[in-house]
Amino acid sequence: MDNLLSIVTFTPALAALILALFLRGDDKAAQQNAKWAALFATTVTFLISLAILANFDPADTGFQFVEEGEWLLGLKYKMGVDGISVLFVMLTTFIMPLVILASWDVTHRVKEYMIAFLLLETLMLGVFMALDLVLFYLFFEAGLIPMFLIIGIWGGKDRIYASFKFFLYTFLGSVLMLVAMVAMYVDAGTTDIERLLTHQFGSESFSLLGVQIVGGMQTLMWLAFFASFAVKMPMWPVHTWLPDAHVQAPTAGSVVLASILLKMGGYGFLRFSLPMFPVGSEVMGPLVLWLSAIAIVYTSLVALVQEDMKKLIAYSSVAHMGFVTMGIFAANQQGIDGAIFQMISHGFISGALFLCVGVIYDRMHTREIDAYGGLVNRMPAYALIFMLFTMANVGLPGTSGFIGEFLTLMAVFQVNTWVAAVATSGVIFSAAYALWLYRRVVFGDLIKESLKTITDMSRRERAIFAPLVVATIFFGVYPAPILDTIGPSVAALVGQYETALAQAEAALQLASN
Repeated sequence: MDNLLSIVTFTPALAALILALFLRGDDKAAQQNAKWAALFATTVTFLISLAILANFDPADTGFQFVEEGEWLLGLKYKMGVDGISVLFVMLTTFIMPLVILASWDVTHRVKEYMIAFLLLETLMLGVFMALDLVLFYLFFEAGLIPMFLIIGIWGGKDRIYASFKFFLYTFLGSVLMLVAMVAMYVDAGTTDIERLLTHQFGSESFSLLGVQIVGGMQTLMWLAFFASFAVKMPMWPVHTWLPDAHVQAPTAGSVVLASILLKMGGYGFLRFSLPMFPVGSEVMGPLVLWLSAIAIVYTSLVALVQEDMKKLIAYSSVAHMGFVTMGIFAANQQGIDGAIFQMISHGFISGALFLCVGVIYDRMHTREIDAYGGLVNRMPAYALIFMLFTMANVGLPGTSGFIGEFLTLMAVFQVNTWVAAVATSGVIFSAAYALWLYRRVVFGDLIKESLKTITDMSRRERAIFAPLVVATIFFGVYPAPILDTIGPSVAALVGQYETALAQAEAALQLASN
């Protein structure tokens, strides 16, 4: 099918436009129409995206379904997917219908709420498909706007503070990336990502303000991109916006933030940092490994003392993203395979955990852990679902959470045993905070009067969790579909990275002679 990527990308935006133009009023009927329209649009988007997966050839390590043409003001429109990006596209289209279903109880400005999520889906999909620097940057930055509005309008009592903190952190980080993109265009004469992947940027060391820059321009460009992607992940110590954003965002906003938006940072490292700046990645790699290991331990310890369930899961997300960055900059097949698997798996598990919090928040209107206890007596189905995703978050073998962590730790062990040892201790801490949370919320006697009339999950809520349960268990037992899809593209990326490093080293030796 021609223009399949564009159809998938812009179907949600088209639905948002139709809602904006033709849906009038804010009565109950109009609200229901907005919800059904958004659910229909996101479901259709997912069904169409299945055609991408069905026709995708994992053995082809190049970009597939490529669409190319002129855009506004002579800018280039180029879209495509490879083994690294196709699963992020599928994750996005898979999660969004569940997000809309989870928003069914929203009553405030429902039309605008649905429009914000539909536009956000288009912009997130564009990030994973864009094959032009300008197009990528526009999608990457424009995605901040609907998320800013979702937190700022439909969030909690401190939503304004959290939304501005989210926006400023992520936007300021991207300013340096924009400067680097301009430098790349000047150096390579193109904004075509496919051509930039084969372009060799300068790696000769030089002195800047009395500081020796090892790796030259590559290291500077790497740092500029790192400033943006590290905030987006987010990596320690630029992670402080995430707990605030999660706590104040509505449940659906937290799910999108955890399941998809955080993955843009990891995707950026794989698409830009490793293949385009291999020397910079090699120079700065040890720093990233240690930052990742510290993040895993530090944020796990911080999670242990949280009293707000959302904040605890937010710090857990930072810890799990530490495994991702650690795997990526181990720069070997196992590490990158594990990092991508971890991101996909985290999309299911972390999203489900925020949905679990949303289920009881909708009933009790508090996220304080001390407000609960003994829920298993009134909500056995909820207790079972919450237990599954708690154990998956810990990395229990048989769940998808185990595969990514195990692969990344194995990969890092080959590169730096001390980093691997520190990171492995984080697995123990994750079990501590996750099981401690579950124990306090679900087990024990039901002694609080307010909980004695609480009801178990509705059919709609069970329907939301069902596909997440299936995905978490299926890929935990049988990870081959994901690993087989990404494997050839990751092998090509690692081969290209090692070749570029060897060429840079040879050029350096030649220059020194």
